[in-house]
Amino acid sequence: MRIFNRPPQSEEQASTRILRTAQRLFARQGYENTTTRELAQSAGVAEGTLFRHFATKKAILIEVATQGWVDLLTDLLTELSEMGSYEAIAKVMHRRMLNMRENADMMRVCFMEAQFHPELRDRIQSEVIAKMTDVAEAFFQTAMDRGIYRPMNPKLVAKVFLGMFAVAGFSHNTIMEPEASPKEMQEMAEGLADIFLNGVLAKSN
Repeated sequence: MRIFNRPPQSEEQASTRILRTAQRLFARQGYENTTTRELAQSAGVAEGTLFRHFATKKAILIEVATQGWVDLLTDLLTELSEMGSYEAIAKVMHRRMLNMRENADMMRVCFMEAQFHPELRDRIQSEVIAKMTDVAEAFFQTAMDRGIYRPMNPKLVAKVFLGMFAVAGFSHNTIMEPEASPKEMQEMAEGLADIFLNGVLAKSN
């Protein structure tokens, strides 16, 4: 007998609900303060169902952080093909700022818990950062070969760009006020793009 005639969830739906709920609870009250019983109850599944999808609570934490980064950075990589000009890079940075609120919980969990869980930190390094750097490096190398960017170390360029992307993502908590207007966010995006493409030194005549 099902309570309130709720239709049975598919395995994929249950897994997604568990991860989304875990992300919210971990961000608000921390990993250690969230029990699997509370997580299962909040996700609307039995505790046994939770462990059928994930062997341990730690496995849920790692999946929340890594899958969130994979989704986030996949979107960024999709946009790399546009980055042949100042305007294109500014648009990418601006979109990242506007979408930051959607990813705030995931990033909070990642940076809050990675310092306490080496396996989470290692997984992010191997599954996300290393792969992202490789793909970005290949993109910038191709751009250099085509004469879009001046010849230099493409891995270094990739790391600088990804670092600026992270700054753009966290700008509402670091270099910008939380209540920043759309105009201020646009100006910040354009400034980051300008610095990335042109540096900060005045050009000699």
